[in-house]
Amino acid sequence: MSETDGSERATLAGGCFWCIEAAMKELDGVVSAVSGYAGGHVDDPTYEAVCREETGHAEAVQVTYDPGEIEYADLLEVFFSVHTPTTKDREGPDVGSQYRSAVYYHDEAQRETVEQFIADLEAEGVYDDPIVTEVEPLERFWEAEAYHQDYFEKNPNKPYCAANVRPKVEKVRDQFAGAATK
Repeated sequence: MSETDGSERATLAGGCFWCIEAAMKELDGVVSAVSGYAGGHVDDPTYEAVCREETGHAEAVQVTYDPGEIEYADLLEVFFSVHTPTTKDREGPDVGSQYRSAVYYHDEAQRETVEQFIADLEAEGVYDDPIVTEVEPLERFWEAEAYHQDYFEKNPNKPYCAANVRPKVEKVRDQFAGAATK
């Protein structure tokens, strides 16, 4: 999906949105990463309803990026490295359908790219178990409540952030040096 300024968007769900948002913000070429909800059947969902699994939504992050600086496939590489795409409805300590692994594509080019990316990971045997990441068209992205935005930046020492978000951010910094210099 191209924006009028030349940027594009990717929408990714891989467990708690705080983790994916913080990891993506580390990358050069990422203009913004917004926590929210995708893949559900209720308009304007609340965090509480999503957590009660009443809406069908996954916690997701919508990434706006400059394709001249970072490619969609690069975002996928980081995404698949910072969460476990082989566990259904679970990421680390978080359990429930809202924590599922999913890529919500914006156009056919993204669909083809993510399907090939997953096929390549499977062919290379990167994971011991099959990848269960859902690949679905983005119907609608709902921005999460304000207190969820920039959560790790605002709360780096909270126990959940220290135990779950920080290691993912550090992994991006270590593994993707050069792309992760912010």
